[in-house]
Amino acid sequence: MFEDVFRTHYDRYPEMQTQDLYKLTHQAALGSEHGVPNPEYVRKRLVQELAEMGKDFDEPVFEPISPDGKIVRVHLRPFIAQGGNPENLLSAFIRTAGEFSGEKETLEKYWDIVSKLTVFPQEKLEHFILPLRAKKYPAVHHSERYNTLYKPAYRVILKEFLDV
Repeated sequence: MFEDVFRTHYDRYPEMQTQDLYKLTHQAALGSEHGVPNPEYVRKRLVQELAEMGKDFDEPVFEPISPDGKIVRVHLRPFIAQGGNPENLLSAFIRTAGEFSGEKETLEKYWDIVSKLTVFPQEKLEHFILPLRAKKYPAVHHSERYNTLYKPAYRVILKEFLDV
């Protein structure tokens, strides 16, 4: 159930904001479809992020974001610390973006599920989602607060595409 995915993330990231919640539902439903404008840019961005990400964060390598566990966030710090190959991760990320075709209806379903939870005010969630719905659910960045506190460094992939 997506409610379980949300609760796990909220427990791990209690300072997440509305846009971080939306980002989670977006990635869980649509994967990384927005993340690959061109493969060379994606490669450069990964190299840059690996150089700047820092250490000392308590993160799992794989963090399931879809209820079936097939779509995951691969956290770069533990992935690299455990000897993960960045090229394999890059390939899995690009392949996910190219081959996984999520549905906006799934995003709507996930948003509806988390909207009914009492963690975020219903009115605030509705106010947030309306302009995004009108734009057909574009991707968003993490909130400044989330970035500051959690320093996210991950890639969203279909786990089966990563040869570990």
